[in-house]
Amino acid sequence: MATVAHEPVQQAINRIRELSADEEARRQAFVSERALHDEVSFLNEARREGREEVAQNLIALKLLTDEQIAAASGLSEAEVKALHERLKHQAR
Repeated sequence: MATVAHEPVQQAINRIRELSADEEARRQAFVSERALHDEVSFLNEARREGREEVAQNLIALKLLTDEQIAAASGLSEAEVKALHERLKHQAR
């Protein structure tokens, strides 16, 4: 990479080398990456909970098949069937 003649690219390479040598900068990058990863995990879990809530509401209506509920909620048909069974057991 040292043979790159384009000045902005060379400056970026030099900056990356500087940051890589700085232990605190590496630590901050790690912490930042971990925070982003956690945020994505939280968002994915929230989406899943939302889909399950939609499916639960549709199951309670008793108007649609599991296949239709899956299509409407974004869950798989197997996930809807499992949720349906779980709700049956909770109602007992």
